[in-house]
Amino acid sequence: MVRDSDELVGAPPLLGAGAGALADEPAVDPELSGGLDSQPVKATTATAAAVQAVRIRRVPMTHCAGVHRILLRVTRTFPSMAVVVSLPDQEWIAELGVLPGVDLVHWDLKAPPERDDIEVVIPPYMGSPTRLEQLANVPRLRAVQLVTAGYEHAVPYLPEGVVLANGAGIHDTSTAELALALSLASQRGIPDFVRAQETGQWLRYAGAPSLADRRVLVVGYGSIGRAIAKRLNASEAHVTAVASRARQGDDLVERVHGVDELPTLLPDAEVVILIVPLTERTRHLVDAEFLSALPDGALVVNVARGGVIDTDALLAECSAGRLRAALDVTDPEPLPAEHPLWRAPGVLISPHIGGASSAFVPRALAFLKRELTAYADGQGLSHVVHPS
Repeated sequence: MVRDSDELVGAPPLLGAGAGALADEPAVDPELSGGLDSQPVKATTATAAAVQAVRIRRVPMTHCAGVHRILLRVTRTFPSMAVVVSLPDQEWIAELGVLPGVDLVHWDLKAPPERDDIEVVIPPYMGSPTRLEQLANVPRLRAVQLVTAGYEHAVPYLPEGVVLANGAGIHDTSTAELALALSLASQRGIPDFVRAQETGQWLRYAGAPSLADRRVLVVGYGSIGRAIAKRLNASEAHVTAVASRARQGDDLVERVHGVDELPTLLPDAEVVILIVPLTERTRHLVDAEFLSALPDGALVVNVARGGVIDTDALLAECSAGRLRAALDVTDPEPLPAEHPLWRAPGVLISPHIGGASSAFVPRALAFLKRELTAYADGQGLSHVVHPS
């Protein structure tokens, strides 16, 4: 039994990990966390080295996270023992300001870090994933916190024993906006109008399909999927949601269908919006069989990852004029200039800008402030996606 009078000289390292590859909690976006939908998982920081550095009085605790809370009491007395977190942008450090128990340092991963005590790394939002090779040069690294929704690009560079968390919720607004914009543009013929404007042509264009009254299938029902459904409801569309497993509905949809129900749902879908992570289970989820089940004239909108769609199968359907597509992501990506998908009829392509709007920075900063404060307080990162 541990009493108030006991004293603590040292403690073993603490690190929680693990996230279910597929779970059914609507609070976390599917694209963000390893499945069509997923459940948040906590990971506590390692504290042994700091605790061993000083003798402190122990307080009652019922689980291992208590050791980390003890450390934070020491941290407030000895600021040098704060959790060291690197950010790639000096302006972000200034915007975040002083966070209790956190020492923010600048590191953009272009070269080895100048400090060897970094515990949490926040990589740059944009740029080549090869920068993440520098993670191998951080001896005390415990966690990598992304500000991106996808995370598959970071996994190959993750040192053993280091957890990876993604930016759950940061991109809900921007990505949902783009999903709606791509859907509306394709349905109402905006690309045709843009081309006609270049030549001063007044098109006779009546009877284009609206988004209102359309049967829209949202494949992936986490936080971004919910944000998309909310906007579709405002457009008076009929929304059907699909997740990894069936469950009860919410305030936006009557029921959430399981992915195993897709064969019966696809023939009725006039618009399909994809917002799932790229995993072994979702790679080429949209294949020739999937596409052939859709009705003539259906629109496929991809704001997930390019590899979710079999590009050759989609190209065949669009080239034949049977289906249409609106794609923010492609496979390969960037799409080569000579690729026939650029010129396929009924295809609209945007250059992977789903999360890259003015809405990103304020939401990213608010997210990091919450996550880093909680981490320093022993609560861990909320959206661990690897190891899973």
